[in-house]
Amino acid sequence: MTTSRPGRATLATIAQAAGVSIATVSKVVNGRDDVSPGTRAMVEELLRRHYYTGRGGTRQPTVEVVFAGPLAAYSNEVLEGVLRAAAEPPGVAVMLSKGRTGIDTGAGAPVTPTSWALGVAKAGRSAVISVSNEMTVEDATALAGANVPLVVIDPLTPAGADVTSVGATNYAGGISAAEHLLSLGHTRVAYLGGDLEAGCNQARWQGFRSTLETAGHPVRDDLVLHETFRYAAGVAAGGALLDRQHPPTAVFAGSDEIAVGLIEACRRRGVRVPEDLSVVGFDDTQLAEFCSPPLTVVRQPLREMGRVALRTALRLAAGASVDSHHVELATSLVVRASTAAPRQR
Repeated sequence: MTTSRPGRATLATIAQAAGVSIATVSKVVNGRDDVSPGTRAMVEELLRRHYYTGRGGTRQPTVEVVFAGPLAAYSNEVLEGVLRAAAEPPGVAVMLSKGRTGIDTGAGAPVTPTSWALGVAKAGRSAVISVSNEMTVEDATALAGANVPLVVIDPLTPAGADVTSVGATNYAGGISAAEHLLSLGHTRVAYLGGDLEAGCNQARWQGFRSTLETAGHPVRDDLVLHETFRYAAGVAAGGALLDRQHPPTAVFAGSDEIAVGLIEACRRRGVRVPEDLSVVGFDDTQLAEFCSPPLTVVRQPLREMGRVALRTALRLAAGASVDSHHVELATSLVVRASTAAPRQR
């Protein structure tokens, strides 16, 4: 005995089952509002029952989210925001990749910005969102040539003046960190930042530096280090700061991961936080609440940044314009237990 799989449902299949015209089913599929509620409900139920997917499968838009390196606390928060926005009606499919991976550019062919962009377009991606990735001008140009919109979140390097980006008020965040430490009485402070060329890192450092200089307490050159935004950098570079002949009484770290790594360096040396050293992080990921002591941070709305990036990408994919090529969401200071007045020595 042989069995055969039923053929893919068509508009005609659904129309016959519903006892309506093909035109009516087409209106329901395309979201037209000139169909009575009762007929619409019946047709939609039959579409689900027959697993109707249309001629080319789902018409759901698909966005490629590109990360650099391993996912971390920061990128997980951004991704959560993207996914939450993608789940909102009418729904968006999200594909994840690291750099120029996950797209077929041809067997054995070298991956270039052009071949990657063409692969993205052929894969049916509606847009690309880059998260703290080294998206180059060549990448952005190639995507534009392939008619694939690009939105960059916290670009490490500028991808071109016309590229739409989403970030936070990093300069203002640096100011608020400095003002908080000054209000506690700290004057010998350090900055332990991320990648030197990263625009967000430079903005945080410049806001922090300028505020302390204006207050008459410039940061000493030997108390400024730019590494990466990772935990390991906080452990190693943080240890170097602590081992100085005249260590700081407070450190502003360029990310939560750096700050938590610095706290670990303190633990290994018997330095107490905040009694011996105050620490301020930047991001306000789950790490900030889970570490001991809970971390004072400059909070940037990472999930909202992901949501705004997705909605902006969809607007560009639909051919709509955006009010600005760069959107900055406000940062805010969240005071927890990792900062206190300096101990008198």
